[in-house]
Amino acid sequence: MRNIALIVSYDGSNYHGWQCQPNAITIQQVLQERIERILNHKVKIYSGARTDTGVHAYGQVINFFTEKGIELRDLARGLNSLLPPDIRIRDAIEADEHFHARYSAKTKTYVYCILNAPYNSPFYARYVWHIPFTLNVSLMHETVKLVSGQHDFSAFKKKNEVYRNPVREVLRSGVKRRGEFLYVVLEATGFLRYMVRNIVGTLMLVGAGRLTKEDFSDIMQSKDREKAGPIAPAQGLFLREIKY
Repeated sequence: MRNIALIVSYDGSNYHGWQCQPNAITIQQVLQERIERILNHKVKIYSGARTDTGVHAYGQVINFFTEKGIELRDLARGLNSLLPPDIRIRDAIEADEHFHARYSAKTKTYVYCILNAPYNSPFYARYVWHIPFTLNVSLMHETVKLVSGQHDFSAFKKKNEVYRNPVREVLRSGVKRRGEFLYVVLEATGFLRYMVRNIVGTLMLVGAGRLTKEDFSDIMQSKDREKAGPIAPAQGLFLREIKY
């Protein structure tokens, strides 16, 4: 039995997230249908991350098992010929039999993109959060450093979602400006649902002068989602990379 891993990029704008759902088109459903068409048998797909509705990915990783002897290059080419243009296979790899896209992952990196300019562009609208007023980027960068390390991130989880252990370890955090674009980068061993978007939403309030760095720290320590800022829109979020 072969364990095949695929690195996948997709524009999540037209999909109801990664995971299969009844009465909704998802990335997993589309990929599974095409893989099964090529292999001519049912497959169970395991993913490194479950992106939400409207979230994009540059480096999603999936794996599945097959006994078919298809060449990896032919599999990737065949899938790309069948997939819609907003989903692409970047690479296909023969993985170890024990490899699991989710449970073998060491870290995941997300990037959130903000367009900090007076006007949005129709060419960027699907991929950024447009903030028309000036943001204090250096203060945002200093503030987001507070999330590095091991913390209880309950203040930034999805409202009313319960976790047995809401503690996660963030290994890298920062905010970078490139022209009119701001990039919030977070690398962690794992994330709570909506954690990145809620951190970014609260960070935006810091950049706008509505919260201080100390306020942000107090919110994180409160473990209370009600005290944090708004959830940042899905379209600015990208799953950048999963490391194994």
